[in-house]
Amino acid sequence: MDIIEISKVLSNVTRVNILKWLKEPEKNFPPHKDIEGFDDGVCVGNIQDKAGLSQSATSTYLSMMQNANLLIPSRHGKWTYYRRNEKVISEYIKLLSKEI
Repeated sequence: MDIIEISKVLSNVTRVNILKWLKEPEKNFPPHKDIEGFDDGVCVGNIQDKAGLSQSATSTYLSMMQNANLLIPSRHGKWTYYRRNEKVISEYIKLLSKEI
């Protein structure tokens, strides 16, 4: 785990908000049209709408978060869904508390 890379990703309020929203997706996003529940995460389009970002900015942010292992993608047809990687988030918090 790269504490610096994760910290860089978390240095942006919108990326932090995305993680917050994905913590309780049922409270922060509308139900999916094609799949039931939020076990596979939230559709990129719904994240984009809530964040108020362009498609390219949303994709860049989600890619950065995925590369830092904060998000886990799932494909459903042509759509990508993202959910939090709770294991990595927990390890990051423990490492911060140990190192700092």
